[in-house]
Amino acid sequence: MKKLTLSDYQALAEFRYQIRRFLHFSEQVVKQAGLKRGQYQLMLAIKGIPAGVRPTIGELASRMQIRHHSAVELVNRLEAGGFAHRTRGQKDRREVLLALTANGEKVLGELALHHHDELRSAGPELVVALRRIMHEG
Repeated sequence: MKKLTLSDYQALAEFRYQIRRFLHFSEQVVKQAGLKRGQYQLMLAIKGIPAGVRPTIGELASRMQIRHHSAVELVNRLEAGGFAHRTRGQKDRREVLLALTANGEKVLGELALHHHDELRSAGPELVVALRRIMHEG
């Protein structure tokens, strides 16, 4: 088994630091918008779901790596805040699909723009840290 060098540990630590910096930024911006981190992540998952993938609670829970009941709670909160709504599937009425409301689209658009701008600014340092891990590994 290969042992990591001090340089490997430093590269991993730097990468973790860069990710944490971005996540801290994200938490602050989302909080200022009156949302919780998970709510923003779910809204982004709904909007950014790949073509051909149905936005069910189960699928979104999987994409967020959370339990189904946790996703249900996030959906309940988004619905209560007027950011998302549930609809029944056309072919299978048991299927519950999620969509953003107009207000959800507006809030997500503003938040995503802030995140996009931050990544364009901080992204180069994150890429350098990741490349350091990939080249040394």
